[in-house]
Amino acid sequence: MLLLGDNLARIIAIANQKGGVGKTTTAVNLGASLAIAEQRTLVIDCDPQANTTSALGFPKDPSRRTLYQSMILDEPLDRIILHTQVEGLDIIPSDKNLVGASVELVSMESREYRLKALLQQLRERYSFILIDSPPALDLLTLNALTASDAVLVPIQCEYLALEGVSELLDTLMRLRRTINPALAIEGILLTMYDDRTTLSKQVAADLRSFFGTQVFESVIPRNVRLAEAPSHGKPVVFYDIHSKGSESYIQLAKEVIANAQKRLGQGTERTDPGARAATATTASAAAAGGASSNSGSGGSDSSGNGPSGSTA
Repeated sequence: MLLLGDNLARIIAIANQKGGVGKTTTAVNLGASLAIAEQRTLVIDCDPQANTTSALGFPKDPSRRTLYQSMILDEPLDRIILHTQVEGLDIIPSDKNLVGASVELVSMESREYRLKALLQQLRERYSFILIDSPPALDLLTLNALTASDAVLVPIQCEYLALEGVSELLDTLMRLRRTINPALAIEGILLTMYDDRTTLSKQVAADLRSFFGTQVFESVIPRNVRLAEAPSHGKPVVFYDIHSKGSESYIQLAKEVIANAQKRLGQGTERTDPGARAATATTASAAAAGGASSNSGSGGSDSSGNGPSGSTA
């Protein structure tokens, strides 16, 4: 069992100005993998499309309180948080009303700090808080980056993705100089990797050559099971734990935990093989039960995702 001890939650924004790179897929599946590793985790859906909310098993419900009520109407987050089907994983849901928040925030005092203020009351309850940001540098994304300790940047393994990297990092550096001096780069995550193509390999090599250790060792592949999971309202680890997508996000969770432990001066490992095996067995059993219940269901992705496994 990997533990971080009694510390304030590490808040990580999952952000990229480009859409379709795997932000939502990463928020859902990294969150579930952290929870399976017994790290109590909160996922915040900061995107008005609400794909993270639906991918964790909560269909559209006009009567449900969402992040909008907290950011704009000062509703306490305790009334917003929902417990997911994954033990130790909670979510603050989103809905289409959040579109209006970007407009309404403009006239508010300390508009960039609204989310940060709200999260202070929750930091002692969790080990990690993940924020799924919209694919734009608007006031919602700005709130996410201001509230965060670090930013995780998913990058699609395609040529055009390289062109936006420098712009994104330049934006992050400007935010660090003006609004959030403590903002760190949690890591760059290669997504939609296809080891059958020279292009994916070349893009990955170029990113590792330029950014070095800032690029996660874990790589998220193009994976059909990863794309199918959101249509069943489940993280891939509970849809098909043996898929490549599931294995990749479990490895990513280990890297994120190890990074947090390094920052706390606890070393990169504090576990024993037996405990880790027990955790994996528990997750596998739960996943097997979920997979059998879906054995007759279709594999289409209601979010409109292709086989890349991206919902963002």
